[in-house]
Amino acid sequence: MLNRVILIGRLTRDPELRYTPAGVAVTQFTLAVDRPFSGNREEREADFIPVVTWRQLAETCANYLRKGRLAAVEGRIQVRNYENNEGRRVYVTEVIADNVRFLESPNREGGGQGQGRDDAYGSAPAASAGGGYGGGSSGNRSNAGAGSRSSGGNTSDPFADDGRPIDISDDDLPF
Repeated sequence: MLNRVILIGRLTRDPELRYTPAGVAVTQFTLAVDRPFSGNREEREADFIPVVTWRQLAETCANYLRKGRLAAVEGRIQVRNYENNEGRRVYVTEVIADNVRFLESPNREGGGQGQGRDDAYGSAPAASAGGGYGGGSSGNRSNAGAGSRSSGGNTSDPFADDGRPIDISDDDLPF
């Protein structure tokens, strides 16, 4: 049996960080995910999916995610239920995330509404329930395979030399 979900979307509001009575961090946020088709109108439709993260991942998400930011979430779907104040059974379906990738740089101004798509996957951090935070925490792309053409803190595109051969030694190839 398999219960696995991967979503990419934008946060509808800032994450809410709370702590359980035992001191365990939990964060809730909602991801707006575009549907792959549109209805009769030309306007695209979206699903608003609640996401829950726990422990270190919850604290990392609360610190780095903001409303409008693009994020990828990997986890499982969970359905829970409870009885409300009126005595009615309420069912809640949510994604329990164990891996979150921040697809836009956290220092980007304006919430990243469609800005900077060219570096959306290269410089942003990632967090997972396994602990930690990685994937470009320096925010610098100069180490992305530019070889000898890299110059210290240069953050320009390493592939800007369109058409010129790139010198890569056999030791750098993964196969």
